[in-house]
Amino acid sequence: MNKDIKIAIIGLGYVGLPLARLFATKFSVIGFDINKPRVAELMSGIDSTLEVEKELLQSSLVDNPSGEVGLYCSTDLKDIKDCNYYIITVPTPVDKNNRPDLTPLYKSSETVGKVLKIGDIVIYESTVYPGVTEDECVPVLEKVSGLKFNQDFFAGYSPERINPGDKEHTVDKILKVTAGSTPEIGKKVDDLYKAVITAGTHLAPTIKVAEAAKVIENSQRDINIAFVNELAKIFNMLDIDTNDVLEAAGTKWNFLPFKPGLVGGHCIGVDPYYLAQKAQEVGYHPEIILAGRRMNDSMGQYVASEVVKLMLQHDIKVKGANVLILGITFKENCPDVRNTKVVDVIKNLKEYGVNITIYDPLANPSEVKHEYGLETTRDLPKQKFDSIVLAVAHKEFLDLEFNELKSQKSVVYDVKGVLGDKCDKKL
Repeated sequence: MNKDIKIAIIGLGYVGLPLARLFATKFSVIGFDINKPRVAELMSGIDSTLEVEKELLQSSLVDNPSGEVGLYCSTDLKDIKDCNYYIITVPTPVDKNNRPDLTPLYKSSETVGKVLKIGDIVIYESTVYPGVTEDECVPVLEKVSGLKFNQDFFAGYSPERINPGDKEHTVDKILKVTAGSTPEIGKKVDDLYKAVITAGTHLAPTIKVAEAAKVIENSQRDINIAFVNELAKIFNMLDIDTNDVLEAAGTKWNFLPFKPGLVGGHCIGVDPYYLAQKAQEVGYHPEIILAGRRMNDSMGQYVASEVVKLMLQHDIKVKGANVLILGITFKENCPDVRNTKVVDVIKNLKEYGVNITIYDPLANPSEVKHEYGLETTRDLPKQKFDSIVLAVAHKEFLDLEFNELKSQKSVVYDVKGVLGDKCDKKL
């Protein structure tokens, strides 16, 4: 089986690279990406996303796309023309109006269509609403390749379940949902993943079922976090510690352990809009899903107002104050800044006339500048600050000497609830 299979992974980001490295332990894998600096970096054995450790990456690399077991990364289309499985792992963002943007899927489908051959299988891992694979992507593959779906080539779907920055729940240890465009292809797709996923697989009856299962995973989390964010606002007005309440309630065996916070990233903060869009297309207005999104999208403004209120309560002049933001990535111990909601906190604080300094030892300053137009530093600032906001719980922040960063009159606001008595207030 292994000798007959040659896999192309399209997109070498947070999802594609760990998957490519894993498949490369059993199969010949070509990782394809249009980002030349990214491919050069990977072929030198370095992953700036920190998802694959240097030793693991280097041990999986091969020097050429000859077909031997291992990983070869390329930007050259001809290097993937001999593959018979194409796995597309590109992002599925939303536009400024929170409408699904399928452009990366269309573009990657065009790329694969140029090299598609009779008998090939194209598997999508990108999170989408039900129907995208067969109704949106397959027609592109047919048009570009000139081949007929489910006759000349086939499709599969296996939604990604990567958790960026998590070194415990790695791709091989997370059960994988699989599906194919025919029962026979579903079995082939399932067998392919089963060869490397030690946690096992679940073969869904159709591609649409698998698509729907993925999109509700993140919508469910989004709604639950929205609930505890609303609780945090209520308990704050009642002068009750939200974390204390959640800890007490958590003693019941079936209480769900969600915590309040900023909901960003490329999954939870985006995917519910895909499901909402499809629901609206068929004439249903999804009230709970969109209510959860509104609540979570409002948290940046809420945190900023709470920080300013805390400063005023301590007689700290707000306009012209120096504020230190600790962390700008969307989650802890991860360099990923996509769709981070920390920028909402910063934007709202700037409206009060404060001076912002952003310290994040993991985020790439040039990437933050490109995405958000913000200046960041990877070095701990030497100056003193009137207010410090812990926005991301990087392990580097937990042992900081806050007294060395605080001015004579200063406050610490803890968004993540991890500082204990080091902070003056937490979300």
